[in-house]
Amino acid sequence: MLLAIDVGNTRIKAAVFEDNTLLEAIAFYKKELIEKIEFILEKHSEIKSIVIASVGNIDKSVFLTFEKKVSIYFISHESQFPFDNLYTTPKTLGIDRLILATGATLQFPNQNRLIIDVGTCITYDFVDEYNQYLGGAISPGIRLRYESLHQFTAKLPLLTKTYPEYVIGNSTEESIHSGIVNGITLEIDGFINQYRAQYAKFIIILTGGDAEFLAKRLKNTIFANSNFLLESLNQTFQYNQK
Repeated sequence: MLLAIDVGNTRIKAAVFEDNTLLEAIAFYKKELIEKIEFILEKHSEIKSIVIASVGNIDKSVFLTFEKKVSIYFISHESQFPFDNLYTTPKTLGIDRLILATGATLQFPNQNRLIIDVGTCITYDFVDEYNQYLGGAISPGIRLRYESLHQFTAKLPLLTKTYPEYVIGNSTEESIHSGIVNGITLEIDGFINQYRAQYAKFIIILTGGDAEFLAKRLKNTIFANSNFLLESLNQTFQYNQK
């Protein structure tokens, strides 16, 4: 059994896998890290390894405190990936994006894949049918957009994400919800249409913390899976063990 840990910008997500079967997934904050890992290892004593991917700021030595109990693996740019990375600055490509591209390559072979991760940032990653990672795009996520409107203006309130009732907001709050939520859905649909102008056919994978919130509002047919990064992290670990 394997414990996969994704250290994000906002929260940490973890999942227990037995081969390719996800048994349990949880999310927590960085201050809870040691407590949560100890709880998981006690609950699932069959876990032999922990694999970690991190884009957030966290000291790796925290994980090494568990070395006496399990094997610890960090996914890095030196790890093996099942695609050719054509990014012009490969060392700056986020580990999370490399892992998502790995999962898409292994789960959906011999086809074009667009992976959209809607978390703190929204990332777009494209892997073609020849297993070439071409790149993508990065934009602010839902939470960042709400926070930036509040922090960089004098009077706009900080709101919690809500589906807008109308495109035309009839109050300041409704206008913010419309601008952010409708803006993001139009952005995602717009990117998909731009990719479609270049590639006749590709699978679209939507993942991340806001995937379920946005999935029903998008016009394009997608494969939505909020745990896709954790599943891909498990597959990246297995790929590197071969």
